[in-house]
Amino acid sequence: MSKVEQKTQSMDPTHPWKLTTERIVIAAMLAGLTVCITLIPGIGFIPVPNVSGNATTGHIPTIIGGIVGGPIVGLLTGFIFGLMSLLHASSPLFKDPTVAILPRIFIGLTAWATFAALKRFSFDVAAISAGVIGSLTNSVLVISMGMIRGYIPANGVILASFLPQVIAEAIISAIFAEAVARSYAIVQQRLVHAPETKAREELPY
Repeated sequence: MSKVEQKTQSMDPTHPWKLTTERIVIAAMLAGLTVCITLIPGIGFIPVPNVSGNATTGHIPTIIGGIVGGPIVGLLTGFIFGLMSLLHASSPLFKDPTVAILPRIFIGLTAWATFAALKRFSFDVAAISAGVIGSLTNSVLVISMGMIRGYIPANGVILASFLPQVIAEAIISAIFAEAVARSYAIVQQRLVHAPETKAREELPY
């Protein structure tokens, strides 16, 4: 186990459900990033030829929020993603808040739970798994809610049309989740454990 992994058994030692200043800042930054991504044509929502109408990368900040900020950050960022999906909707499927917003609230929760469960064994595996599980949470819950609400027929051919999109989104999410989580952990540990080369009285703070 590397030094970074040893020092990052928890991204934040604070209770995961406690709202701290750091978590508020992380949530605000990722919510802003979500808004930016979803407003850029062809980036946040990518047209695809199936019932959903769009693949998405807008769920990635929510996954990252769950990993680095915990469940509250994941919840808040997921809500913003769902809201942007609702506002951006061009099909009846995503004009329904129970499809556009409700499933997205759980993305950050499953990403956080996966990362928290696996990080003691391997930081990188935990981050990659969190990316995959978070993305699958989005896909499975949106498709399931769409079927429950009657927007997506329970047809094998139609459901199979989602498969390439689901796989691609999971792979992209895993790559970004691991890269950002690893970078965040390295920066965090350097800030916390950086050695002081000057005497305390000589430091400017």
